[in-house]
Amino acid sequence: MSRIRIPAGVRLLGIAGAPGAGKSTFAAAVAAEHSGVVLPMDGFHLADAELARRGLLDRKGAPETFDAEGYAALLARVRAGEEHVLAPAFDRTIEQPVAGSIPVPAGGLVVTEGNYLLVDEQRWREARAQLDEVWHVRVDEAVRLERLVARHVEFGKTPAEALAWVERVDQPNAALVEAAAERADRLLDLTDWVG
Repeated sequence: MSRIRIPAGVRLLGIAGAPGAGKSTFAAAVAAEHSGVVLPMDGFHLADAELARRGLLDRKGAPETFDAEGYAALLARVRAGEEHVLAPAFDRTIEQPVAGSIPVPAGGLVVTEGNYLLVDEQRWREARAQLDEVWHVRVDEAVRLERLVARHVEFGKTPAEALAWVERVDQPNAALVEAAAERADRLLDLTDWVG
């Protein structure tokens, strides 16, 4: 897969996949190749203070730990061609969303990536409805798990804590994401992809 082809008329493209599947890297490559912008779903993580209030801090990354409605509303603004839209980013160094970080120009390609774009629940269907297409990406399972553990270690967990988090939180989320993959417009195996 040297050149990433996007069908004519696709302006809002979703990239879904399990944690560690390479969504962010692939979305960035697609956006760069087509002079687009990346709008990550991770910017809609609930802040740790809110997760703690809801008793969800130990499940951060699960579907209920996101502001799916806010995400859908922002995508609707982009779909409508609003000017001066600013999207939140997610800063892994502090593990928190950062509001107003990404300017999203009216017109042009917008690539959004996130785990739950294809999940068949009302709050996620509203986000999916704003997208022209959603592609589901996969990689070899051993590669995906290795990446996940390494990411958690890079951002402060011990190897044992990282592995425990992957088993307790990331793997159930991955199962939910993979169960929804059949709803994708396109399935891509990125195991051998070099971005």
